[in-house]
Amino acid sequence: MNKTNENELVKLQDVWKIFSMGNTEVQALRGINLSIHQGEILSIMGPSGSGKSTCMNMIGCLDRPTKGNVIINGRNTATMNENELAAFRNKTVGFVFQQYFLLPNLSVLENVMLPLRYQRIPIEERRERAEEALVRIGLADRLTHKPNELSGGQRQRVAIARATVTKPALILADEPTGALDSETGHSVLDLFQEINAEGTTIVIVTHDQEIGRTAPRMVRIKDGLLSED
Repeated sequence: MNKTNENELVKLQDVWKIFSMGNTEVQALRGINLSIHQGEILSIMGPSGSGKSTCMNMIGCLDRPTKGNVIINGRNTATMNENELAAFRNKTVGFVFQQYFLLPNLSVLENVMLPLRYQRIPIEERRERAEEALVRIGLADRLTHKPNELSGGQRQRVAIARATVTKPALILADEPTGALDSETGHSVLDLFQEINAEGTTIVIVTHDQEIGRTAPRMVRIKDGLLSED
C-alpha cells in the first residue's frame, strides 16, 4: 500500500542524539530518518545499546534530539517548551513498559484513572472512562484490586488500559512482553492488534526477533543507524 505524507503521524528528520560521558561523546542516534503512518503497527528491533530506547524516547517526546526534527501530528516538538511538550505527550502518546510502572498503593481503577487527572477531566468522567477501558480488556472484576494482587499478564493489561484511556493517537510499547511467559505475551500482542484495528498506531520496541516479526512493518537499529527490512 502506498502511503502519503498526509497520513504521517510521526516523522523523524535527520535525528541525532549525542550524550557526553566525561570527555567522551556517545552518538546514540546518527542521523536517522523514519516515518510512521497513522493506523500502522511498527516494530523497532535492535540489541541492547543499539539506540532503540533512545529512538523510542524521541518518538514519545521523552527526550529531545541533539540535532534534527521530531514532528508528531504535524507539530514540530522543537517549538514546544517543557510544559507544552508534557501536555502534548500526555494527550498524544500512551506508554506500555516491560516493568508495568503501576502505583502499588492505588487500585487498578485508580491507576487507569491517573492520566485523565493530568488532563483535568472531571472525576466522574475519569472513573467512567477507566471502567470502560478495564472492561474492554477483560478486567471488570479486578477494579478494586491492587497491582500486587494480579498476575503479570493482568498487570500488563492494566498498563495497556492506562495507556489507552486518554485515547492517544500513538501507543509506544517498550519490550511489552519481556516479563511474561510465551502464551501471556501472545495474548498481549493480540490485544494490541485489537487496539490497532480501531485506528490507534502501535510502535513496539523490542530485541526479540519473534515479537518484532509479528508487526507488518519492521525497522532495525544498530549503532544508532536505522534500516528497514
